[in-house]
Order: sequence, then structure tokens, then C-alpha cells
Amino acid sequence: MKRRTFLAGTVLAGATLLSTLLPAVGGIATASAASLTKVTFIQEWPVADGFWIPWILGKDKGFYAQEGIDLEIVAPPTVADTMKFLGTGRANVAFTTVMDIIFAKEQGAPVEAIGRYGKENNWGVISEQGKRYTVAELKGKSVGIYNDAWTKAQLALMLKSAGLTLNDVKMVTAADDTVPLLLQKRVDVITGITNAEGTEMTTTGKQQPEFLPAIAHGVPNTPIFMFAGNQQWLKANPQLAKAFMRATEKSIAYAVAHPDEGVQAFATAYSKAYDPIYIKQQWSDTIPLLSPVDSKSLQLDAAIWQSLLIAIKAEGIVKAPLPADQYFTNQYLP
Repeated sequence: MKRRTFLAGTVLAGATLLSTLLPAVGGIATASAASLTKVTFIQEWPVADGFWIPWILGKDKGFYAQEGIDLEIVAPPTVADTMKFLGTGRANVAFTTVMDIIFAKEQGAPVEAIGRYGKENNWGVISEQGKRYTVAELKGKSVGIYNDAWTKAQLALMLKSAGLTLNDVKMVTAADDTVPLLLQKRVDVITGITNAEGTEMTTTGKQQPEFLPAIAHGVPNTPIFMFAGNQQWLKANPQLAKAFMRATEKSIAYAVAHPDEGVQAFATAYSKAYDPIYIKQQWSDTIPLLSPVDSKSLQLDAAIWQSLLIAIKAEGIVKAPLPADQYFTNQYLP
């Protein structure tokens, strides 16, 4: 899955992985710098987005320092580098996607999911306000998509629920953003998630888009975003991994409860190099996917993983998936 770059004309230019760091935002001093252990946390995207608000705010509030962690939040040079750096140990933990974890495991990378970010799969088909479609009504329609295997697989599963195939629609591939295709009326519908493409429709398109959820039409309800860890680092530092997840859970809960403070922390960290209207709306659209924050908020479920693995095997995305429990663990959760 891809997302558009939405910063207001500013990309973190010339950044390499370990130099593209979030600026310090004056967190609460809870321990001396010398007593903290650095944990390198690589992100899913080369440019900061609203999904990062919890750990930006949590670092600012001192939640990670309270756990003895000097959290180093870094951005990858490209979207393809997140799991490369995690798998080779150049990062300890990652914010990534479920499919990136599965593809990395297929390549033998020593990574595993250690928590989820969000409680459901919020991917689906998006159309303009007032133009609501059923899956059956997509026959013959043009669909803006991203050119990745999982997007096509999810769309195929949705269409299958109405007796259709990918051949029954006209797929139009977007380079990095499906939304302009829809706003320029070059397609009838697009694929995307509620808190990215859906957010962009609201802020850029100035409308409340229609959303046809994939999970209501044959697609596994597996959360898209995950926290992952390097398995060698996890085994060598189990208490530190638990501390990271405790601080992260606390950070998510606080950011959900204090949305304006979270948006302001993001603004402070990135100054003018972002779209404030988009970030505020994106975080507002993300909060329902995280709420309520409780003891099971980050917990991973074997049955849900198994349903995903069955689906991607059927679609030929992964030929021989591993047993579900080899992709994730809950042992580092609070």
C-alpha cells in the first residue's frame, strides 16, 4: 500500500536513515541521558504523517524516558527500506504494515509483529459524496488503484463476493496517489483507507466521501499497520521491548485523549513543513480506529492472521505461508 506525500512542498530532502530524525521537542526529564538506553524506531514512510503522533507526543511527554528509553524515531530513505533496516538490525523496532512483515518473513528476515496499530482493516473503495456503489455496481466501472499485490488481492476478494473478477473493472494505476484520479473524474472510484485517501478527500476535495468497506465484502479484518521488532534484538532485550510497548500504549492512549495536544506536538516537531489541515483531520480520522484504548488494544489474534494468510495464499501473493504464530507474538505487550 502506498500513500501520497502530503507535506506542503517540503520533503526531508537528502535524508539518510539515521540522519532523518525527529527534532527533540523538550520532553519531561525523568532520567539522565546517560541512564537511558537508545531504541531505534524506524517508520513506515520517508515523510512524517499523522500516524506518528502518539510516539511524537509520548516522547515529548517523557513516557519513553520514564521507561528508561531514549527513543530515536527515524524515517527510511524509501518506503522499501523499513523492513530492510529492521531485518538487518539497523533498527530495533518498526512501524510498518502487516504485508511488509509477511513479505519480509518470506525472504527469511528475522522480524515479527509485536503489536497492532488500529483494530480493523479500514481499506475499501472510495467514491465521491452522493455516489454510493454496491460491489455488484462496480462492474464496468473504472477503479483507481495502487500497483501493489495486496491492493489487487483485496479488490479481487471484494469483487468475488459479488461474483465478479478484476477483469470486470477497468483498473487505472496511480503513481503515488489515487485521490486526484477521482477528483479529476478520471475514474469512478478509488481504493484506499479512511484515514489517508478518505482524509484527503475531505481536506482537498472538500467533501465527505462514500466508503465501501472491504471487510464487509470478503476481505479479512486484519489491521493494516503493525509494530514489529527484530527477533534477535527482542530475544536479547525482552524487558526493553516490553518497556517500549508499555510506553507506546501509554502514548497512544494519551494522544487519543488529547488530540489537539498531539497535533501541536507534530506541528512543533515539523514547524511549517506539513499541511496542518490535513494532519489535524488525519488524526481525527485515526482516533476511532484506535479507540477505546484498553488492555487488548495492541493484542494480535492468531485467527485473524490465519484468515489473512489463507486469503493471500489463495490469491497467489505468498505461495507457502508459515504458520500464523510465526509472524507475531504478544509476549512483549503490557
